[in-house]
Amino acid sequence: MPGLAAEQDAAVSLVRRVARALNRRVTDIVALLFNHKSAGSLGAVAGFAIAVVFAWRFMRPSQGRPRRPAPKRPPPTPAGAPESIVSDAPEPVGDSGKQVTRHIVAKRLSGCRKVTCRLLGVIFEEKTPEELQKHATVRPSVVELLLEISRHCDLYLMETVLDDNSEENALSALESAGLFRTGGLMKEKVLFCSTEVGRTSFVRQLEADFHIDSSLDIVSQLSRFIRCQLFISSMEGGQLAANIFNSPSLEKFFS
Repeated sequence: MPGLAAEQDAAVSLVRRVARALNRRVTDIVALLFNHKSAGSLGAVAGFAIAVVFAWRFMRPSQGRPRRPAPKRPPPTPAGAPESIVSDAPEPVGDSGKQVTRHIVAKRLSGCRKVTCRLLGVIFEEKTPEELQKHATVRPSVVELLLEISRHCDLYLMETVLDDNSEENALSALESAGLFRTGGLMKEKVLFCSTEVGRTSFVRQLEADFHIDSSLDIVSQLSRFIRCQLFISSMEGGQLAANIFNSPSLEKFFS
């Protein structure tokens, strides 16, 4: 541009004039130094040299400090991009089915800290005390669910039995299913009684927050004393209290 070129020419001309003036001054001082080697002359030379150095540093163009390159920013994500492109956060690791079960168990229990549950018709395939005298079979679909419940709260299992052999069958089936392997559920928390009234007394004495049973008679008797109950039955509706849930199976209620 014409204006910029004129400024550059003027600057070059100024530098040349200063250089010529300095050249003449240096020549005069050198001649003075050789002709008069006095202390005053030497002082004048030193002062002039210092002045020349400062003038040179002042006139030298400033280079400035090198600047660090600005960090590169990622290009903006186009609108409507899928979630996997917008966020590269790692996905949660683990069995998603178990994560869902854990969430539902916590939600269904709703802060209950002590749970009591009947064995026959809920955890065992057998439904009567007479069947339990011969064998006991844990339903495979409830094993992981019971272990998860025992992690959230204090879980007690109970049943009405006719003899000692029924107790042994029940404990052996629970142990074979792996329900005692985590420490949440222990053999000492499996209770047996000889009458239905005894099972009702167990629940009240333990002061359970949540009771699970397949006997409508026991569920009805406990409705005034227990915060929440789950009645395992295929019946739908019916005259149940507001704090009693109804489900055909334990796993369906927590599914």
